[in-house]
Order: sequence, then C-alpha cells, then structure tokens
Amino acid sequence: MAIQFIIDSSSDVSPKEAKELGITLLPLTVRFGTEEFEDSVTLTHQEFYERLIESDELPSTSQLTPITYSDVFEQVILAGDTAIVITLSSRLSGTYQSAIIAAQDYEDKIFIVDSENVCVGERILIQRALALREEGLSEKEIVSRLNEEKKHIHVLALLDTLEYLKKGGRISSATAFAGGVLSIKPVVSVTNGEVSLIGKARGSKNGNNLLRELVTKSGGINFDKPFALAYSGLTDTLLKKYIKDSAELWQGKADVLPISTVGCVIGTHVGPGAIAIAFFEK
Repeated sequence: MAIQFIIDSSSDVSPKEAKELGITLLPLTVRFGTEEFEDSVTLTHQEFYERLIESDELPSTSQLTPITYSDVFEQVILAGDTAIVITLSSRLSGTYQSAIIAAQDYEDKIFIVDSENVCVGERILIQRALALREEGLSEKEIVSRLNEEKKHIHVLALLDTLEYLKKGGRISSATAFAGGVLSIKPVVSVTNGEVSLIGKARGSKNGNNLLRELVTKSGGINFDKPFALAYSGLTDTLLKKYIKDSAELWQGKADVLPISTVGCVIGTHVGPGAIAIAFFEK
C-alpha cells in the first residue's frame, strides 16, 4: 500500500513535473468569455498571459467539483492505496470543500489538507509533503506535520502594475492611475489563506529593496526546507533583476534557485511582471 498525493493546478506545478513526481494533478477551469480551458493542460501559462494582455476583461476560474475528486479517489482505492489531497486555500476557492465532501465515503483512506496558500506557497508545501513521505512518515503523521508547518510559510510578491487589481475591482481607477503615474509597486502576501496588501514602494529598485527587507523581517529563509521563486507574464527579466539585487539572500546558501511561472489563479489578479518568493521561515 502506497501513499499517493493529489494536488490542483493552482499550485503551478506543471503536468510534466507532476508526472515526474508521481503526483495526480487536477486542473482548474479557466474561462475567457465563452472559451473554456483546463489550466496548464489545454492552456499553458504562456498562452494564458498572451490572452490576458490582449483581453479587456479578466478571465474567471472554476473550482474543482466533488465528482472530479470522487473519480480520482475511486482509482486510489482500487489500487489499494491511500491518498493525501493538498488544495489551494479554502478562503480563495471552494475546491477544499469539494475535496472534503468527496472524501466522506473514504474514512482513513483519503486525507485532506488545506494549504491555506496558493501558487508557490502551495508548491513548497507539496514539496515538503513528498520529503516527509520519503522519511517514512504515515499518512496521519504527514498531515499533522503539514498542518503545523504550513503556519511558517511566507509568500511575498512584488507587482509591476495596478491595472489588473483595478480590472478585478480591488482598487479604484483613480488609485490605479495615480499609482501608474508615480510608478507605485505594491507588495502583497498570503496571510491566513488570503491575499493582502502589505506595502508599497516607488519604482522597481525600491520595490526590490522592500521585498528583500520583508524576507528578512519574516525570519529569513530556511534553506533546509523547500523554497521557490516565480514570475508572472512572458519574461523573467524583473525576477532576474530581483535575484541580482538580493544576492546576499542566496549566495553560499543555495546552489540552484528554483524558478517557476505564476499561473492563472493568481496571475489574473496581479497581471504580468509580478515576482514572488515562498519559503519556510527559519
């Protein structure tokens, strides 16, 4: 009997990565007008941003359904295995509740973890779960550790534009216009499962400095556990600049910086040009 892991596409783990890791990846649905796609499956991150930039209206995403989970759970049971399901934050989507509903008929076989996160924050919790399985922990032990350790995850992101927060109704047109004129770069975090604004800086250089300061204030990066960097849009230019400006965070501590792209769930609201970092605090 093996422990399987089931995740959703809001973690921004690609189908290729999931296959290599032996993880079941369930895609959320993305809609641009009347067109519907499977996140990361029939719509890649690059194709998503190409459409996002060209579109006047924001796309929408749909949560996974109990039926989708039930179908996968049946396969787990037929294989004689158990499974741990890690979902995006229950405060951002009903996907977690769908998993809970579907798992009611599989007591002690299917275990659900609300990551209280999304994007790279969800990604590093999944990586931590894989490491705990490698250590030989049981399903209940892994779930217990994840529920404790997720409290020490920090996700910070620097946005390049306020335009998409305006389109989503998060800020007014006047605020977005003023922010554009003054080159205001907001910094957001995932706190208690929700995305919140925690700071602003004028210009990219000051934004990078603020992001670096917030990493330090959060307790610093625990390099003994997973961490991740990500960018939104079609180019990683701004992320490369941040990495260079924040060299003291990484030098001598990490040989390789794990970089991924921000997908549709968060990308819809932050737009292109955002950079993000997720880490367990020391």
